[in-house]
Parts: sequence; C-alpha cells; structure tokens
Amino acid sequence: MSVTIHPTAIVDEGAQIGEGSRVWHWVHVCGAAKIGKGVSLGQNVFVGNKVIIGDRCKIQNNVSVYDNVTLEEGVFCGPSMVFTNVYNPRSLIERKSEYLDTLVKRGATLGANCTIVCGVTIGEYAFVGAGTVVNKNVPAYALMVGVPARQIGWMSEYGEQIPLPIKGQGQYQCPYTGHQYELAGESLKRVDA
Repeated sequence: MSVTIHPTAIVDEGAQIGEGSRVWHWVHVCGAAKIGKGVSLGQNVFVGNKVIIGDRCKIQNNVSVYDNVTLEEGVFCGPSMVFTNVYNPRSLIERKSEYLDTLVKRGATLGANCTIVCGVTIGEYAFVGAGTVVNKNVPAYALMVGVPARQIGWMSEYGEQIPLPIKGQGQYQCPYTGHQYELAGESLKRVDA
C-alpha cells in the first residue's frame, strides 16, 4: 500500500507521509510536516512545517493545520474548522516566536467550522460541536458547544452522547461497544480498558 497524492497537490520535499495516506485536490503539505499512516487530507487542506498528524486522522476540506499543532491518532477535523497559532496576531508585528502549542488527543472530533484557539489541549475522545469556539482546555470525553465553548455533556468513544450528568457520579455501559465508563466529579474515564 502506498501514498495517494492527487496531481494538483503540492507536497514539499522532506515531508513525511505514512503508508496508506491520501492527499486530495489542492492540498499543500510543507516540508517538515510529519503525517502518519492511513491519514486523509481533504481538498484544499494546508499542513504547516511544525505539525504532527497521527495515524488514521481525517482532515476534511478547507482546513489549515498551522505550525505548533499536534493531532494524535484518530482525530477528526470537520470541514472548514480553524486552528490558530498566535493568540494576539498583528500584521505589522512579527510574532512567529510566540506560537503556542495546541494538542488534540486521540480520537477527538472537531466539528465543522469550529475554531480552536491556540495553546489548548483537547482531551481524548472529546467532541467539539460545529461552530464552537474553544479557548480553554477540554476534558477527555467532554461534549462542547457554543461561543465560547461550554460543556453540555459527555461522549463515548463510539461517538454517542452518554446520558450522565455533567458533574457528579455515575456509570454507563455503551450499548454499541460494551465499554464501561465512570463519572467521578468533573472527569469521565473508561474503566474497562
């Protein structure tokens, strides 16, 4: 299995792209980017130099993954969602030395047209709804919506909302996978892993 690169895509020399990845129409991958296996880069995606994209990520059309963004395995980036890398940009002031790191952990979903303000960590299997603006860290499994983002619940690894209160105690078994989840205070974890 090899890498599929559309003829209109530009992949700069030095870029690392893993086996089975697909690079579609009008994509630009910069030369120092590191892209894992089985990744899909949709139409008009840009990937900067200081970017790491884990295995099996899906980056939909019109997404720019700028410097200092790391996506762990299995991250979904919805169409036209946005990453930033400078908190207070100005055209007339050079701030490349002020880029902030953004980390999106394993299995997280970033919905269409959401914005991830730089310097945050999105927890494992978190789910950021379409159009949401995230400007602070997001807990694992959290369901986030709104401007600015607020937590309205929890999501399973399967991608279904878990019927537990946002805060408090409780247990849940996913009917699709059988996975067991436990809510303790303000954090949810899978307890059968």
